[in-house]
Amino acid sequence: MPHLEISSKKLKVVQTAIRLFTTYGFQTAGVDLIAKESKIPKGTLYNYFHSKEDLIEMCIVFQKSMLKEDVLSIVYSSRYRTSSDKLKEIVRLHVCFNSLYHLLLKAIFEIKLVYPQAYHLAVEYRKWLLREIFDLIFSLETCAIKPDADMVLNLIDGLLLQVLSLNSLDERDAVVECFFKPTCLR
Repeated sequence: MPHLEISSKKLKVVQTAIRLFTTYGFQTAGVDLIAKESKIPKGTLYNYFHSKEDLIEMCIVFQKSMLKEDVLSIVYSSRYRTSSDKLKEIVRLHVCFNSLYHLLLKAIFEIKLVYPQAYHLAVEYRKWLLREIFDLIFSLETCAIKPDADMVLNLIDGLLLQVLSLNSLDERDAVVECFFKPTCLR
């Protein structure tokens, strides 16, 4: 039973760290702030994670896992009629205020030199997502020009940055709809 208690405390630390890293960045959100916000002693945090890099890696692994689960639930769902509908939903999943992808995108920009292992975990997710997007694009039913998987991933990145800078989702759906219309791809 104590193991479950420790696991839930560790999960709380990971969730708090994700929130702080997403809000303040990987450099600004330090171990002291994470321990304070998690309401645990700094020593306990270091018992859970031996270093800040271990904590960052765990946060990225956690986000990757949840995102993969969400993407795969879209890919294999019968709720969406076409591959194009699935692609649109994957874009929407990644481009919203509370997107799990926000932390991974932030990691791409902020931690390459300081935390290279954590950086590679974020890059691995993007490569996996590219393969999933490519598979969906390959299966598109239309004969019209098909978007490139890299282009869709760049669309996701650009829209997320736009949503975050404008604090608005207003244009997201219009851009996504236009992007996947055959007339817009020509």
